[in-house]
Amino acid sequence: MAPAPPTRTPSPSPHATRDRSAEASRAGAASVVEVPLPPKRGLRLAYEPRPDALPDPGEIVWAWVPYEEDPARGKDRPLLVLARADGGRSWAMKLTSKPHDGERDHLPLGTGDWDRQGRPSWLDVDQIYLVPAHGIRREAGGLGRDGFRRVAAALAQRYGWTDAG
Repeated sequence: MAPAPPTRTPSPSPHATRDRSAEASRAGAASVVEVPLPPKRGLRLAYEPRPDALPDPGEIVWAWVPYEEDPARGKDRPLLVLARADGGRSWAMKLTSKPHDGERDHLPLGTGDWDRQGRPSWLDVDQIYLVPAHGIRREAGGLGRDGFRRVAAALAQRYGWTDAG
C-alpha cells in the first residue's frame, strides 16, 4: 500500500483571523458603552496627546463598539478620544467613512492615518462612549491640533462643553 500523501492544514483566511481577533476583543471591550451626553460644561475638551500608550484627547483609537440596536453585536471601529474620564476610561465619539456631507449630526474630519484606505471620515456627534483603556485594540493616529480645535469648538457650541483650546 502506498503511503498517504502529506496533508496540509489550510491557513485561516484573513477574514477568519480578523473575526477571531474581533471576537476575542469583545470580552475586553464589552465595557465600551454608549452613555448619555454629558451636561453643559460636563466635558473639558483639550488637545493632550502623550506618547504613553494610553488613550489621550486628540488621538484616534480602535475599539469594539456595540450596536445601539443590539449591544450583543458590534463593530471594530475608530473613535476620537475627546477627554479623560474617571477609572482609566475616556470619553470618545465614533468615526465613520460613510459620507454624511451637510448632515448636522456629523462633522467632516477629512482623511488621516486612522484609515488605511485613505477615505474621508466624519465624526458622529450624536453618540458618546466611555471607553476603558483595556478595551482599546490599537492606536490609529491623531486628528492633529487644528482638527481637534475645530471639533472642540463645534461640540462646545452644540453642547456647552468647555473648549480648553
